[in-house]
Amino acid sequence: MPLGPSKIAHAAWGKLPEGLRRRFRSEGGKRLLRFAPAAVLALAATQITFFVCTNILHTTGRISGAAGWLAGAAVSYGVSRWAWERKGRPNLLKETLPFVGISLVVGVILTETSHLAYTIATDHNMQGLERAVFLQGVYLAANCFTFLMRFVIFHYLLFADRRTADASSQV
Repeated sequence: MPLGPSKIAHAAWGKLPEGLRRRFRSEGGKRLLRFAPAAVLALAATQITFFVCTNILHTTGRISGAAGWLAGAAVSYGVSRWAWERKGRPNLLKETLPFVGISLVVGVILTETSHLAYTIATDHNMQGLERAVFLQGVYLAANCFTFLMRFVIFHYLLFADRRTADASSQV
């Protein structure tokens, strides 16, 4: 039995304002709707790893941030290729290396954000639940920022449909 949109998805779609539905029907909107679940999986891997490192293993801010980023990056690569419907062997120069470069920038942002959050939490003598919620919240905010940054880069640069660009330049 083929998987199709559920009744819940159809009901939710019907509740959206027409202007928003129109935007989601555009190529960018379709890509965003396909990329969002992929990003949620990567975000879950990142946040869970960060939580374990922070609250169970009691690692430093930079180690927690880097471990969280690495877990998310591993998931993100596979699901990003799926979101942009890439199949087969990836092109090293046009896809893999740029993805690695973008991921490294995201890694630096998340690692340094984590370190900054740890420093602020320590300076304000945060303990227990307050510290955990603060650290997770700051790391989540940084993840949301990098999600938007990655989507724009992936959609408009890395995974852009070159066929339409080539066709328009030949006219």
